[in-house]
This record gives sequence, C-alpha cells and structure tokens, in this order.
Amino acid sequence: MHRIIDWLARSMALLGGLVLILLIALICVSVLGRSLNTLLHGWLGGLMPGVSDRLLALGVGPINGDFELVEAGVAFAIFAFLPLCQLTSGHAVVDIFTSKLSSRVNRILRMITDIVFAAVLVLIAVQLFDGMLAKLRFGENTFILQFPVWWGYAASFCAAVVAAIVGLYIAAIRIRECLTGKEILL
Repeated sequence: MHRIIDWLARSMALLGGLVLILLIALICVSVLGRSLNTLLHGWLGGLMPGVSDRLLALGVGPINGDFELVEAGVAFAIFAFLPLCQLTSGHAVVDIFTSKLSSRVNRILRMITDIVFAAVLVLIAVQLFDGMLAKLRFGENTFILQFPVWWGYAASFCAAVVAAIVGLYIAAIRIRECLTGKEILL
C-alpha cells in the first residue's frame, strides 16, 4: 500500500512541477511580449515604423488572459504538492517544546496533528467539489479567455482528492504507531 501511495504522491508532485514550469514559460513569454510591444509602440516604432507595424500586426504583445491561466495553474500546483509534503512530513514544524517531551507524547501529538490535517484535506476536497459544481451549474467563464471556471476547480479538486487520500493514509499510520508504540514512518 505504501508503494502505491508514494507513487501517487510523487506523480502528483511531478505533474504540479510540470504545470509550474509551463506557467513560468507562459509568464516569461508574456512579459517579453509586453516589453517588445512597449518598444514597438515607443522609440523603436519611431525609428523603424515599417518593421514596428509588421511586428505589431503579427500580434507581438503580452499573452491575453495570462493571469487567468496562472491563477488556475498555481491553485492546481499547490494542491498537487500537498500529498508529497504530507507523505514526507515536509510541513513546517516548530519543535521547541516538543523536543523535550517523551517519544510516546510526541507520537500522540503527531497522530492528533495528522488526523486533524487529514480531516482538513477531506473538507477542502469536499468544498472544492461543491465549488466546482456551482461554477458548472452557473456556467461561469473567465473574463478574457472565456474558459469555464469549473475547469480550474476540477483540476484542483483532483489534486485535493489525492492529498486527502494521502492524508488519511498518514493518519491511519500515525494511529497504528500510537497503538503499537513503534515508528512506522519517520
């Protein structure tokens, strides 16, 4: 079971990383296009109006709706990284006080924290599903690109479901650790 969960979490993180790389490329191209557009309308347009007009006619400029794609993509990427972060205990931890406690108390605290985290991940997935259905029902589209808003919700929902599954798995492991007194995951 651990192998499947590990593969699922790592695959989702890789997919989230790929989406982030594509978003970075999109932003770079858009910023470059915006800068070129400014130059072509500015002093370069005065020096070489023919070249400037031809490039502008080709559509040199920012990518329209880039922020809409970035908004949906980053939301997905955040949820895509959560499963691996949960699986590897990669969340920020402040252990100033807990480092002085016994291993049994630390196991109990870790169990409680992971149970709460799993419950929150399930709640987030449920709320994303409800939000997706609402956006689908009302047919809401983005302002510039006019793509359905529910697409971004659907992508984030899929990643949140994987995060919830991993969260529930980790919570079950922590409960087992508390019952047996043995560390299964570090």
